[in-house]
Amino acid sequence: MSKPLQLIVAGIGTEIGKTVASAVLVEALQADYWKPIQSGALDDSDTNTVRQLVSNSVSVFHPEAYRLTQPLSPHAAAALDGVTIDMSKIIVPDTDNSLIIELAGGLMVPLNNHDLNIDLVQRLGLPVVLVSRNYLGSINHTLLSVEACRSRAIPLLGILFNGPNVPASEGFILKYTGLPCIGRIGQEDVVTKDVIKKYASLLPGLHQFIKLL
Repeated sequence: MSKPLQLIVAGIGTEIGKTVASAVLVEALQADYWKPIQSGALDDSDTNTVRQLVSNSVSVFHPEAYRLTQPLSPHAAAALDGVTIDMSKIIVPDTDNSLIIELAGGLMVPLNNHDLNIDLVQRLGLPVVLVSRNYLGSINHTLLSVEACRSRAIPLLGILFNGPNVPASEGFILKYTGLPCIGRIGQEDVVTKDVIKKYASLLPGLHQFIKLL
């Protein structure tokens, strides 16, 4: 039996498609899912979204460490709620299954007055799948995210592209970074369980990439 994988899903910014990408990875691996920090939309959280999109009966959806009421950067949302995010209280769930961990926002998003998302990633010590989406400036944002991880010796499993297919941009990113493409998720008007299953079936074997770390 393959060793369970624990992966962090990070995006190059906000509204990149991390939650859909996380759902695809959860379905592909029949993994558990955990979003440590949820900012806003508590009745329609990313955990609930992934739960509704996943078809397998194996995945467990672990509760957030912090549930913040406002749809803001975690540090700002926490301040409005009278809470200070303490990284020492963000503990990876105990599970024998593979686990997909979705960050709240990009790598440099602040969690409190001292810590950023990337500090949490470094503390957890797990490999990252970077989600990239094409827009003007996305090459820059993708390369900056890769450099930020590499400057802290954070292992990068590869890049998962989401949205409209732009081969020239994607090809440049892969060639420049030397990272593998984990897969790509096309532009979809409506995301359903069938859509998630389709892309999960198209992903190459993730276990082969873990050997590259």
